[in-house]
Amino acid sequence: MSAHALSEVAILMRREAVPGAMARWQPHRWVLVDVVPQEASFGSEPRCLRQTDDEALWIYPGWRLELFTDDAEGYWLNQTSPTPSFFVMWRMHEADGQAARAVPQALSLSYHDAGRWLDAQETVDNVPAPAEVVAQMRAFTEAFHVPEVKKRQRPQSFQGLTDRFGQPASVSTQEKRRAPGGAGRGAQGAGGTA
Repeated sequence: MSAHALSEVAILMRREAVPGAMARWQPHRWVLVDVVPQEASFGSEPRCLRQTDDEALWIYPGWRLELFTDDAEGYWLNQTSPTPSFFVMWRMHEADGQAARAVPQALSLSYHDAGRWLDAQETVDNVPAPAEVVAQMRAFTEAFHVPEVKKRQRPQSFQGLTDRFGQPASVSTQEKRRAPGGAGRGAQGAGGTA
């Protein structure tokens, strides 16, 4: 597994008021706003850019956007989707004396990463990736993605028969032999055969 750094980015998260009747249960929610190219003016520490009673906008700078050769299929799935996207996994974080806020934990362009995070019950949001990132992802997948070769499945009628233990089995159309005396299976001793 080798990593290829594409760029450094910043993640923008927003707390917004929940509209309508749902606000009874949850007055605010956090959403991923954007993933933007890193600029020197962003600094290196997360900070609040704007805060009101109904909204808060936080920036999380300094995220390295990397592609890994062993996940080329995940990038291929993303770039061939109708809307190639950034995937951000985030968790709620409570700091001493401050309101809880959404904090990004991971960033990826891979469908596989997003699927694993969702399977683990994590919160994952996505935003469309810009054309230049999609072009870099496309060049990477063309270089490293090896499509899985589909093997022709042998028809079931040509496969050998096995019993439940994996031993070869045979099918006969002849009538079963009966034990001496014509008593059938029930009269056979412990060592009898059918």
